[in-house]
Amino acid sequence: MKIIAVTNQKGGVGKTTTAVNLASGLSLNGQSVLLVDLDPQGNATMGVGINKGQLQQKSVYPMLLGMASLADVVVRSEQRGFDVLPANRELAGAEVEIVNMTQREQRLKKSLQGETYDYVIIDCPPSLSLLTLNGLCAASGIIIPMQCEYYALEGLVDLVNTMRMVYKSANPELEILGLLRVMFDSRSILSRHVSEQLRIHYGEKVFSTVIPRNIRLAEAPGYGMPGLFFDRSSKGAQAYLQFAQEVLLRTRGS
Repeated sequence: MKIIAVTNQKGGVGKTTTAVNLASGLSLNGQSVLLVDLDPQGNATMGVGINKGQLQQKSVYPMLLGMASLADVVVRSEQRGFDVLPANRELAGAEVEIVNMTQREQRLKKSLQGETYDYVIIDCPPSLSLLTLNGLCAASGIIIPMQCEYYALEGLVDLVNTMRMVYKSANPELEILGLLRVMFDSRSILSRHVSEQLRIHYGEKVFSTVIPRNIRLAEAPGYGMPGLFFDRSSKGAQAYLQFAQEVLLRTRGS
């Protein structure tokens, strides 16, 4: 089972869009997939057609508190072909409630033990919080979606430093699976320049796939659908399908 955390402490960088479309792309490639929504905003939950306002006890929140097992709270997204651990705003209280628990950063990892999915994709909050730490401690690899702008480069340094601390203190299996360039505008000189800087500094850690800025991807969440199901022929959806295949190649045999 390969556990991948999709994370970036900067909001609005396509993190959730990447998580739901990667889960979809892997599922379309015949993989059994669990999508974990660790963000109290519940955008990944809504993005796959699950009403976060009607979850009641079927969410990741009671699982992290030890009040329910994964089997108790997992929701099957039949139309999308994969399972989901959904989230809503109740999850915001989990950080306060688990802060005094033993092995507080390992709660998600323990809940996933014994599962037999091919891939677990974790959508982390846009912050370096205890929930994000749970995602990083559970994962063997992280994917960092980034826009090609200067502030993104500065934030990347902070995230890589955090990942190194987690690697040393809590999860020696953790590695950067890759950096994904998202919402890319090939007409922008700045985008092309920052993209080249990423290539120079991070080399093969930068995925070959580039996700273009695409209106169909932006519209899809409003219909409760990943872009790959909303309009598979769109440039954005095709890019995410290519990205899922690249992830399969990078993780094969690992």
